[in-house]
Amino acid sequence: MNTTPDDNAAHQPPTTTGPEGDSTPTDARTEPHGGLETRPSASAATEAGRLAATVERLREEALEAQSAADGRALVELAKGILVGRLGCGPAEASRQLAKLAEQSGTTLLALAVDVVNQAARDRVSEVAQDFLATAVAEQGSAEAAPAVRLRTAESRVLAAGDTPAVAAALLDNALAPLGAHAVAIWLAGADSSLTLAGQAGFTPEDADRWHYVPPEVATCARLALTHRELSMVTSLSQASLPTIGRRQHPDGGRIVIPAGTGGRIHGVLEIGWPQPLPAQPAQVIRQLEALAELCAHTLEEQPSHSTPDPSGAAHHAALAELDDLADHLDIPVLVLAPLLDAGGHLADFRIHHVNNSFIDPGGRPRSMVTGRPFLEIYPAAAENGGLFDKLERTYATGEASQASRTVLTNLVGEVPLTTVADVRISRHGSALLLIWKIEDEKARLANLLQHAQRLGRVGGFEQNMHTGEISWNEQLFALFGLPMTATPVPLEDLAAHAHPHDINSIGRFLRTLLHSRRESSVEFRLQRLDGITRHIRMVAEPVLDSQGRLYAVRGACQDVSSQHWTEVALAATRDQLADTEAESADRSRLALQLQHAIMPPAPALLEVPGIRIAVRYRPAESESLVGGDWYDSVVLPNGNVLLSVGDVAGHGVQAATGMVALRNALRGLAVTGAGPAQLLAWLNHVAFHLTGHLTATAVCALFNPTTRKLQWARAGHLPPVLVRGTQAQSFPLTAGLLLGALPEATFKEEEVQLETDDILLMYTDGLVERRDIAVTDSIAQLLQIASRSADTLEKRLDSVLTYSASDTDDDTCLIGIEVR
Repeated sequence: MNTTPDDNAAHQPPTTTGPEGDSTPTDARTEPHGGLETRPSASAATEAGRLAATVERLREEALEAQSAADGRALVELAKGILVGRLGCGPAEASRQLAKLAEQSGTTLLALAVDVVNQAARDRVSEVAQDFLATAVAEQGSAEAAPAVRLRTAESRVLAAGDTPAVAAALLDNALAPLGAHAVAIWLAGADSSLTLAGQAGFTPEDADRWHYVPPEVATCARLALTHRELSMVTSLSQASLPTIGRRQHPDGGRIVIPAGTGGRIHGVLEIGWPQPLPAQPAQVIRQLEALAELCAHTLEEQPSHSTPDPSGAAHHAALAELDDLADHLDIPVLVLAPLLDAGGHLADFRIHHVNNSFIDPGGRPRSMVTGRPFLEIYPAAAENGGLFDKLERTYATGEASQASRTVLTNLVGEVPLTTVADVRISRHGSALLLIWKIEDEKARLANLLQHAQRLGRVGGFEQNMHTGEISWNEQLFALFGLPMTATPVPLEDLAAHAHPHDINSIGRFLRTLLHSRRESSVEFRLQRLDGITRHIRMVAEPVLDSQGRLYAVRGACQDVSSQHWTEVALAATRDQLADTEAESADRSRLALQLQHAIMPPAPALLEVPGIRIAVRYRPAESESLVGGDWYDSVVLPNGNVLLSVGDVAGHGVQAATGMVALRNALRGLAVTGAGPAQLLAWLNHVAFHLTGHLTATAVCALFNPTTRKLQWARAGHLPPVLVRGTQAQSFPLTAGLLLGALPEATFKEEEVQLETDDILLMYTDGLVERRDIAVTDSIAQLLQIASRSADTLEKRLDSVLTYSASDTDDDTCLIGIEVR
């Protein structure tokens, strides 16, 4: 295990210098041994420390030598470039390089890297130029360290003897300066498995545990294979993805990059950070992608990933084997070879071979397809998520793919032709095997018809009238409850399988079909052998020969049992609904007649001593909403005038009869001469005990024509409105529970002194109720309307009723009392 000077220091106990000048550990302890005390030798400890220091010094010298060697290699490479460009000798090139470095104020190594980058024009040089441009833009000066690190890493990778050495070179020269602590290089197998080809920074135990990852196991490295692009895991603890070294730094971040060349992914470069990873600048991302490309060249040399030279004999031999394999298959097969662009990236596939079963969806002969680029023949396959994406993915990862009902669009004479096919793709060496099975339209329609008959419970038949041969499909056997091996039922015997009441209908059907030779239909009850009765609708037509004679009969049968029973249920429901509607109409009419008998919609003006009374009643728009609104005004034996208005909860006959009961009860109770509060207390007793727990609201008032005093009380009802001159105000909302809520209730009584020309408005809630605003807002609007000037009491009531804010379609009662 490698150690560092700090590690050695951590394991060395502190020492002190003795009289003789030697170093002795200060925490040396004596330990019993065989009854004697022993003390560690001071000279032995000194020798161990010297040995550790020597080892560390030699290790540092080796690293320095390696770095110097890498630097010399880059300088020598730059000299060679200058020799080629300047046409001079090596000595002159060396002097020119040193002179340029002195003039530019940079190191010889940095200048050498710059010369190499300008000559190479590769991925590393592009990344280096990005770093230099960013440094100049942000700092005003060019920082060459990243470019030097990249070229040094490249030099070390090229000199490395194996993949672990490559991993160590990447970590030491390029990744450690970025804060990374570990790197792993994974080799991707043909089955999408991952093998750890090399690592640096992880423990040997983790490397041994993660030496192989089976296919389909989700890991950080698998992200690069799945997405085929750089993927970043901000924190391992948040991502919950297993990976190498997770236990060492559970909150660390990871970046995984696919390592590939020529469109093929050979493996994955995984880089680990000890802490959560923030978003990285674009320059760093491109640097990491360049390092992954260096790894790809190393992985490409692995036996399982060696790519045959497209121009070599081995490549042609492999293609010949694929051609032979395709020719022995009886389904359409295409053999595709990769086409790379000038940069070595996958651009397209060449259709190398098609077998004899191949049929071009566009109708082109095989000779027009073979040897052409795939996207030239099938350009629509390049759409996002289309067939070309599947080809590219399989070629990159080696993972076979298949897709059902893939749409293939071809342009024939600028007219798009769409074909549906089941596609399977597999990679063999550097070529792809594309198998597509174009869907047979006739077979598809036949299958669709079969499913439609099953869902619609339809069966078909044909009967030859000369030979007696009968053909039934599977669904018709199921409708008749017969096995497929049973003998079909002839048309002549159909009546024997039907309900006796349907025999005449079947007879008319057969006469029209066989004798009149016209299409006919019939509905009958089929009595199956299993005792089940089904309602069947049969439609048939005659088939005539060339001489007009009856040759055969073909038709279809549909199980309409569900429809029949639905129609029966609907008919019964309609009858029941009609009876219910008639009964409801009678009840509404009775309630309306009862209400109109007591309160006509437009009663005449009432002349009472000291006051004039006008009433407006607006019934509900729907007769079914006839309610329990009521009003009353009567002169009592003592000369006072009883004024009342109320509203019984609910609608219909019950509300109308309850309204009559309360109105008449209040008239009878008022003869006693009691005040409004007492009258409402008695009326509450009537509502609770004598009307089946009827609930209602009411306002009861007694007017004395002599003193013009008004006594009033309310039971859950809106208080009256007093209009005096141009001002309108509502009476206070005194306490008072609605009638019938409790067996006993008390009510508060108020007294108001009225004046000549005062107008008192008493109303039910139908005048002010709205669905969208509060009642208090509606009352405020009512006061505004009521304060408007009017010539007569009747016109004032009409104005209030017209401009009221109500929208609940409830009946409304409005009483106006004018003091004279």
